Amino acid sequence: MSARLIIVGPPGAGKGTQAGRIAEEFGVPAVSTGDIFRKNVAEGTPLGVQAKALMDAGEYVPDSLTNELVKSRLAEPDAESGFLLDGYPRTVNQVEYLDALLAEQGTGLDAVVRLVADQDALVERLLKRAAEQGRSDDTEDTIRRRQEVYLEQTAPIVDAYQQRSLVVEVDGLGGIDEVGDRISAALASRGLPAPV
Repeated sequence: MSARLIIVGPPGAGKGTQAGRIAEEFGVPAVSTGDIFRKNVAEGTPLGVQAKALMDAGEYVPDSLTNELVKSRLAEPDAESGFLLDGYPRTVNQVEYLDALLAEQGTGLDAVVRLVADQDALVERLLKRAAEQGRSDDTEDTIRRRQEVYLEQTAPIVDAYQQRSLVVEVDGLGGIDEVGDRISAALASRGLPAPV
């Protein structure tokens, strides 16, 4: 069975961990834009060279280049029957690009998993992780600012997908398995049971 999914969630909600679980459950690749950038830069692909020059200059990688990198990744054989996107789309233009790309292939998105969690609980979780990992730059102020930026950036994207009834909201607080089970149940309720 194929599944074309997106996962979104605030910093600290366990998005990366859950992305890996969902991808494994459905037998599709977890496609992270950060990973795509790093892979293309490391391999010195033409798109990677462009992205590296922008990142080295402290510039934002524009939608057009991000879209091309994602298109190239989704054209790889392992993404033929589906994918789980993490970190993309980040803008309304990217939403429209992805829609057009999938329409060309005669497919569309199956669901957008949105991890939701109490902001104070997430701040606490991230401060604890920062202390454990010795991340002195992860102060409460910077963590709260990242939460605000996440909300500002993703609100229009989540709204666009909510208008199409694609969003499934899942409580992101709790143990890894507990949250994973909630996600599986939410996707199954949308007619997307994981293959056995």
